[in-house]
Amino acid sequence: MPLIRMGAENSSVTEFILAGLTNQPRLQIPLFFLFLGSYVVTMVGNLGLITLIGLNSHLHTPMYFFLFNLSFIDFCYSTVITPKMLMSFVLRKNIISYAGCVTQLFFFLFFVVSESFILSAMAYDRYAAICNPLVYTATMSLQVCLFLLLGVYVMGFAGAMAHTACMVRLAFCTNNLVNHYMCDILPLLERSCTSTYVNELVVFVVVGIDTGVPTVTIFISYALILSSILRIHSTKGRSKAFSTCSSHIIAVSLFFGSGAFMYLKPSSLLPMNQGKVSSLFYTIVVPMLNPLIYSLRNKDVKVALKKTLSKKPFS
Repeated sequence: MPLIRMGAENSSVTEFILAGLTNQPRLQIPLFFLFLGSYVVTMVGNLGLITLIGLNSHLHTPMYFFLFNLSFIDFCYSTVITPKMLMSFVLRKNIISYAGCVTQLFFFLFFVVSESFILSAMAYDRYAAICNPLVYTATMSLQVCLFLLLGVYVMGFAGAMAHTACMVRLAFCTNNLVNHYMCDILPLLERSCTSTYVNELVVFVVVGIDTGVPTVTIFISYALILSSILRIHSTKGRSKAFSTCSSHIIAVSLFFGSGAFMYLKPSSLLPMNQGKVSSLFYTIVVPMLNPLIYSLRNKDVKVALKKTLSKKPFS
């Protein structure tokens, strides 16, 4: 990749050492098994949801089309981060090459930005379903869904490229210990021996766009949804409308709350050790909880699971 080669030529550092989550020996093994367990739950949950949606035709709707992609994104970006993180609990030095670090940074950013926009697409889908149910099929046609999905991944690619291109222009000298369990933007900036002013500006602008646009979209969608629900006279109708949105609201709150806390506060107000704990929520906890939130609170998914499990293997 030309971008990585250019960055490697600018820097005297050929590899980084990831400090991990903690340096206390007695916590290493318990934390290893804790996060290994969470990774297994994440993989099983997201792959299970992807499989269920793929196998059950009654789930081939816009809502589950976006949920399928949310599970795919969660599966991918958890895989980009967690295996390398687990190594820091069992190795004395968790070394990652310069190219590996930049690659991890790019794919982490690609999937995390894509997740923010897929959540906003899901909010728009709920708005269309609740506020305009009679024209929902036309509003959320296959072409519209594919166009929204293309926008999700284009924004993910653009955000990842902006941060990565700014990162490879920096020079990293002597001290190559990254105070984190992954190659993230802020801990890498701490290791630069050149000015990071442009990078910090890009962080505030790009992160502001990548959280601001989805957040505004989600707030407007739910303001219109709430207005529509309050006009429903039937208590049962209101309850059903609220239940279709509750899972999405929980997922949005967890993801955007932890992400904004990490990136939209000055580093002087958030020590890196606290930042590592905060980033656990959107890198480890959110991908694990999303399939549980959407399956445990979703009647259609439960029905699909029962149908799939009741099928005979060779029928």
